[in-house]
Amino acid sequence: MLAFKIEKILRLRLWLLEHFRLGENSVTLFWAGVTGLCGGLLSVGFLRCIHAVQRLFTGHAEDNIVVIATDLDDWQRVLIPTGGGLLAGLVLWLGGRLVRHRQPTDYMEAVLVGSGVVRMRDTVTKSIASLCSIASGSSIGREGAMVTLSAAFASWLGRARKVSTPRLRLLVACGAAAGIAAAYKTPVAGALFVAEIILGTLTMETFGPLVVSSLVSTLVVHQLLGMTPTYLMPTVFHVGSNWNYPLFLLLGMLAGVFSPLFLATLRGGEKFFHQLKLPLTVKLGLGGLLVGLVSVYSPLVWGNGYGVVGDYLRMDTLLWTSVALTLLCKLFATTASVGSGAVGGVFTPTLFMGAAIGWLFGTLLHALCPALTVTPAGFALVGMGCVLAASTQAVLMSIIMIFEMSLQHEVVLPLMLGCVAAYFVSKGLGQQSIYAAHLKNQQAAARLFNRRAPTVKDLLRKDPPVVAETAPFGEIARLFVTHRLNHLYVVDRQRQFRGVVSLHELKPFLNDSNITQAVIAADIMRDDFPALTLAQTLTEALHVFSTVSTERIPVVEPGRRLLGYISKTDLLLTLADM
Repeated sequence: MLAFKIEKILRLRLWLLEHFRLGENSVTLFWAGVTGLCGGLLSVGFLRCIHAVQRLFTGHAEDNIVVIATDLDDWQRVLIPTGGGLLAGLVLWLGGRLVRHRQPTDYMEAVLVGSGVVRMRDTVTKSIASLCSIASGSSIGREGAMVTLSAAFASWLGRARKVSTPRLRLLVACGAAAGIAAAYKTPVAGALFVAEIILGTLTMETFGPLVVSSLVSTLVVHQLLGMTPTYLMPTVFHVGSNWNYPLFLLLGMLAGVFSPLFLATLRGGEKFFHQLKLPLTVKLGLGGLLVGLVSVYSPLVWGNGYGVVGDYLRMDTLLWTSVALTLLCKLFATTASVGSGAVGGVFTPTLFMGAAIGWLFGTLLHALCPALTVTPAGFALVGMGCVLAASTQAVLMSIIMIFEMSLQHEVVLPLMLGCVAAYFVSKGLGQQSIYAAHLKNQQAAARLFNRRAPTVKDLLRKDPPVVAETAPFGEIARLFVTHRLNHLYVVDRQRQFRGVVSLHELKPFLNDSNITQAVIAADIMRDDFPALTLAQTLTEALHVFSTVSTERIPVVEPGRRLLGYISKTDLLLTLADM
């Protein structure tokens, strides 16, 4: 007689399958949510660590580091970034010695051309170095470490679960989306950041988990840090007359010209520091020293520029000369920080550049036409999106991100016009995305574009649960309880594939214990179930999947010997990346 406990579990599984159709996609979404939860917690924890280290360096823990820099003496403004750079370099040097036998992997490379492996030890080392640089005033964004930490945790989680390579890459992508969403409280833009910039696809097999991860991460940040938008404007953004729209088009074109100059300056800084042939620790110290020296004149260059951007969005009465000089000083400080090798992001500094360009553009227009209804702060908001779109080559993400950060619904139409213009102008000038250089392994990048067409062999998962043709009903039931599969593969003594037993085939026998004692696998198996071979292409595999309603299809040798199976989810994820 079938055990009562096994019978209850099988009945529950059948009921869930019939009413909710739970499959691999549901499992993927669940783990995407777990990744988002942990990504949000890691991001909030990193922010807390920044404040703690900031207090050690400066004696203050203000969220706006510019306020701290303004209150410091000149010698402190020079010494603190220099010391922070030297300490960050020391951390990287020590970390490099600990992991010198391993090849560090950037999370973008891991998603695109790698196996999805992002080493946690490498990530922790870089995060501590980033912590030292950010807390001491380096002109870089804190979002870089937040994204990398979330992605590394997702990679660890996937490897602990022993998921396939396509799913591991997707989980790492979910971690990156969670980090961006947590950094800016932008759930949709966080998902679009990964979909547009890294994956280059918006298929639901990938975009759905990204959205779930971003949403959960944002909810965590809302719960722990509050629900206020990233940038608050004292007044509602208002376009006024439709005749103002050509002005946003002109602003987008200006941003499209500025962005290549901005990126060329950053690359020039990297080239300059590379030619110095100095140890990394000395380079980072020199970068901090340059930031410190320029901050003697303009303390506004400390940090990622978040607080200064907030001022541009709240004030229309600033001196244009002050804004212009701050823009130049910030450009120099960011170039020094990025060029020296400081670990951090350039996302927020890019937003700063856009806000400054937009504010100056709006001030000039008001000088020419005082009756203009759009304020300089309004142009600063649109300018942020335009420079972001030109720099990242991700127009949709830029539009949604500025909207989510400000919650100004009327800014969407000007953003659409300006961001598209900025994209095409920068593209026409030959600019690549600011993230193109993140694929540092050029051989891996070449494999991305020149790799052979993948086959079923590349997605094969070995050692599936099998039963013998003579297996009794009780053994079949126990396997369905202990394995999260809806089909069991039936093999003979030579492991030749004979057919499959479906979980649904067990339902008629659960109420009759007399029959179950006599039933064996050969009695209830389906012997016309399709199978694949190792050499078949993924397109052929997709066609086979379209003929049956199943999440997995067995893979056999030409002699029908069972080798394993491939998953529909793995197949769709791989095809989406091609």
